[in-house]
Amino acid sequence: MLTGRTAVVTGGSRGIGRAIVERLCRDGAHVVFGYATGEEAAAEVVRAVEAAGGRATAVRADLALPDGAERLMAAADEHLDGLDVLVNNAATTYRPTPLAETGAEDFDRVLAVNLRSVFLTVRHAARVMRDGGRIVNISTVNTVRPAPGIAAYAASKGAVEQLTSIAARELGARGITVNTVSPGATDTELLRGANPPQALEAVAALTPLGRLGRPSDVADVVAFLVGPDGGWVTGQNIRASGGLA
Repeated sequence: MLTGRTAVVTGGSRGIGRAIVERLCRDGAHVVFGYATGEEAAAEVVRAVEAAGGRATAVRADLALPDGAERLMAAADEHLDGLDVLVNNAATTYRPTPLAETGAEDFDRVLAVNLRSVFLTVRHAARVMRDGGRIVNISTVNTVRPAPGIAAYAASKGAVEQLTSIAARELGARGITVNTVSPGATDTELLRGANPPQALEAVAALTPLGRLGRPSDVADVVAFLVGPDGGWVTGQNIRASGGLA
């Protein structure tokens, strides 16, 4: 359980992020979560958490902006009494596009949201997180199961995995664990916006468990890693993929 613990979750208003926020709150944490757009969606998460007896605070912060991640963490410092858990879930992507046709603007935005924000939030956590804390960075099975058309996305997530490995070694002496969770194809707006229905049917058929993942499937793995039973796991990349990779 996470009673009395504090947490920050990026990208917490929809999909996997919302499931993580709701799960951590259900386990007893006070969660500050960030969102870029969709104020009503963020407010709905807060209402759902409060209706279940939990506590969540929404902070608008566009992680594509140079100061977005730092603004989120500064707000978290104001709302929380210290920091125990950080989950970097926020991500952006684009419709699969050949490398030769991918615009520099798309590349820059993907790396800003998917990588720079992770670096900045982990750097902040390294300075203020209490000993024994937990950091989880969300990646993707596409770093080991590459597909055409997602060069910028896969590159950003591969870099996150390396950042995770190094942070685990730097922060281990303080009992802080740092891990990656790599979902497979998970049924979210992000996935459906970037892939046609036939592609989703095909990947579900390739998954040994025979379906797309659910956001709660990923949230369950995150909850293990940040909870009391996950304290001996660090520097790992756990693939929550239904066996896809």
